[in-house]
Amino acid sequence: MSEAKFHRGMPPLKSGAKTMSFFEFWPMWLFYPPVFVYTVWLMIRYRGVLLPTVANPTFPGGGYYGESKSEILALARQHIAPWIAPFTLIDRPLLNSGDDADEFAAIKRQLETASLNFPLVAKPDLGCRGAGVKVMSNDAQLQAYLAHFPGHARFLLQTLIAHEGEAGVFYCRRPHERRGRIVSLTLKYFPHVVGDGRRTLRDLILADPRASRVPHLYLQRNAARLDDVPAAGEAVRLAFAGSHSRGAIFKDGTALVTPAMEARFESLARALPEFHFGRFDIRFENFADLQAGRDFTILEINGAGAETTHIWDSDTSLLQAWRDLMRQYRWLYEIGAANRRRGHQTMTFSAFRRASLREHQLTPQYPPTD
Repeated sequence: MSEAKFHRGMPPLKSGAKTMSFFEFWPMWLFYPPVFVYTVWLMIRYRGVLLPTVANPTFPGGGYYGESKSEILALARQHIAPWIAPFTLIDRPLLNSGDDADEFAAIKRQLETASLNFPLVAKPDLGCRGAGVKVMSNDAQLQAYLAHFPGHARFLLQTLIAHEGEAGVFYCRRPHERRGRIVSLTLKYFPHVVGDGRRTLRDLILADPRASRVPHLYLQRNAARLDDVPAAGEAVRLAFAGSHSRGAIFKDGTALVTPAMEARFESLARALPEFHFGRFDIRFENFADLQAGRDFTILEINGAGAETTHIWDSDTSLLQAWRDLMRQYRWLYEIGAANRRRGHQTMTFSAFRRASLREHQLTPQYPPTD
């Protein structure tokens, strides 16, 4: 394995760029208060606390919080099936007969019916920020995932799209606009270290300019191989999930969006009933093809609760990150207010609270993220 394998098909990372911004891994309570205060003002201005839940009327809760990934993907599969990575939903309460062997056999039959084969990606149906995402290469790994997954929850098994290119494409169509546009493009790079034939993986992580500043993101998930000594020139990937909070490196690629790319995502967004605001998480083999609007696969579609994740680029200033998030929320409330005027009903407080509590309760129970 060579270092060139990583980031294949992606725009090259800039040499000499900052390894990390000073606020990148601030706790939520420290980073988000200015955005929260602005959001409270938007609630007052538009006279609606839960307006985001009607931003995308056909998504559960607008895709704001506590939404089902499978319901959104199932809707997308009805309208833009060729672009969606194949998946199946594992509903443990329905499958679980109290016998682990029976449950696993039922899952294997479900995979066969859906024509899904290893390698697969397992991900909770309810959750965000890459929680519980793991790669499954064989039956033993799937059985281990089942053993550590809460028995009263659901998860997806999705075909592994083995390309290195990954991005978050944020689409927005405001009420007065005839066409939507891509307002943010986040390029996701997966961290790795390169062996020298002498140092252990632990030593390489602790010596890396970026990984050494957030070692907790990489040491635990690689615990089984920390004492291994990678060969000289061998590149070792440290994280799989394309989530910033799980260790992926995010770069702002918005300036690289082309008219052809924007036209493609406009057509996809328009094909989804009442989709106005959210992020397509995609994989691709070659960035030039993505710019041409072709040859990419959608892994997830996130609605009103999605974030313009380009803000986690190490070159983004704190003030710019806050401005971009506030702009995003202003658009979100504009769209929600416009959809309410058209007769769509926001989620009730009790339903929102139930969905939020369930996600909050389940997330700590998920298996560790790859």
